[in-house]
Amino acid sequence: MIKVGIIGGSGLENPDILKSPQIRNINTPYGDPSSDLTIGQIGKIEVAILSRHGRKHTIPPTQVNNRANIWALKDLGCNYILATTACGSLRDEINRGNLVILDQFIDFTKLRKTSFYEEFEPGDMKHTVMADPFNIELRQKLIQSAIELNLQFHKKGTVVTIEGPRFSTRAESNMFRMWGADVINMSTAPEVILANEIGIPYAAIAMSTDYDCWKTDEEPVSWKEIIEIFNQNVHNVIGLLKTTLDKLGNIKS
Repeated sequence: MIKVGIIGGSGLENPDILKSPQIRNINTPYGDPSSDLTIGQIGKIEVAILSRHGRKHTIPPTQVNNRANIWALKDLGCNYILATTACGSLRDEINRGNLVILDQFIDFTKLRKTSFYEEFEPGDMKHTVMADPFNIELRQKLIQSAIELNLQFHKKGTVVTIEGPRFSTRAESNMFRMWGADVINMSTAPEVILANEIGIPYAAIAMSTDYDCWKTDEEPVSWKEIIEIFNQNVHNVIGLLKTTLDKLGNIKS
């Protein structure tokens, strides 16, 4: 049976959405995940929902135990991971509330564990291919679903992940634009890196909530603004996830 891990969680733990929800606590070799996992069904697909920053959003970005989170989903037998994330737009054409189906990332974090491996066995070095980190088939399902739902979205985009919890300086924001980044967040790396390393196909839906601080005719990003825009548009993310889950019965790894 296909089982999908969903990282993010906002709005999806509603019992009207999740059928027969149960709470599971998972212990991992890397410590505790960010939260207990909510297990249930959406349509015909079994899902495991994990709140990245804890159920009450108490875990700062750098302190998220990404290794434990990904390991817990693997331990539960998840075949795929779909992640949701708020992001800042680095492009005029990516408006507030737009969704971006990410296809590339730039890791600008400095303090996070980016691998499950602390050391290699002699003669068995592990170097994970990362040219296309977001699973192509999962992305195609998300794109098809977004078209069907007539959502305002972008078929691809490069996200730069910063350490946080502070926001960027204007110099940094402009640098990321020059690097080719389209959106910015504090969560995708190393989450996507670890999913690839452990062998779980991963895709992410990013919702643009602000323009970071590069746009001088806009107020710099604030947490209040992020929450307001996210809450206004989270129904689009939930609809996209549910429609995509309906398609996953036919996907091939």
